[in-house]
Amino acid sequence: MDAITKLSTIFTSIIIFQLLFHFVSSWFSAKVSPGFNSLSFEKKIEWNSRVVSTCHSLLVGVFSLYIFFFDEATMTDPLWGDSSLVNLNIIITSGYLISDLLLLIFYWRVIGDKMFIVHHCTALYAYYFILRYGVLEYIGSFRLLAELSSPFVNQRWFFEALKYPKFSKANVINGILMTVVFFIVRIAVIPPFYYFVYSVYGTEAYYRLGLLIQCSWISSCVILDVMNVYWMIKITKGCIRVISLIRQEKDKSRLQNGKVD
Repeated sequence: MDAITKLSTIFTSIIIFQLLFHFVSSWFSAKVSPGFNSLSFEKKIEWNSRVVSTCHSLLVGVFSLYIFFFDEATMTDPLWGDSSLVNLNIIITSGYLISDLLLLIFYWRVIGDKMFIVHHCTALYAYYFILRYGVLEYIGSFRLLAELSSPFVNQRWFFEALKYPKFSKANVINGILMTVVFFIVRIAVIPPFYYFVYSVYGTEAYYRLGLLIQCSWISSCVILDVMNVYWMIKITKGCIRVISLIRQEKDKSRLQNGKVD
């Protein structure tokens, strides 16, 4: 895939995600969730942003799973293997990140978040080297497996916006799945990932990357992993808090019914 094709595809990705945000999301959300129409303007902005985020996450997450298990070119050579599917996956994500950055800036008072700015810019910096030099494609796609947790995070916000009870079955199940999936795709992968970095350090393929790409690869991953650990701590605290409240409610119910263990 040449540079012009990559740039035009990124631009197409940006346009598609902008159309999803400004037109498709509102129409679709009003159809599937009557409560959408009663939301405030600010809530609708964030709602649409999260719908787009979910669409992106499902698309690139499925692609990344396929690449992780079946893409022979990058599996055989994780540092230098070249795959058109990986390129497409990272291009789609780059277009989404740029689109979302534009929305964050334009609607800063509503959805502005410094952590997301840092996250998006760090990821785009890393993806630039992958697309520019055709290196670390398998690694870039592997990191995109983290997107599989986003639909559950977004669903939690949707439930909250629609004022679902915190102890409702749907809310609790989603909260547990969110915590488990987030841990698996963003935290549990950290040790094996850095073991892989250690295993290739000093090899001829690693030295061929050059100092700039080596440093950019490690530094961007460290920044993203620090953020993932921070978010994991917040999610875990929230999950523990909900479980504790559920237990308290059960204890109260037992006392009211005259049943004490």
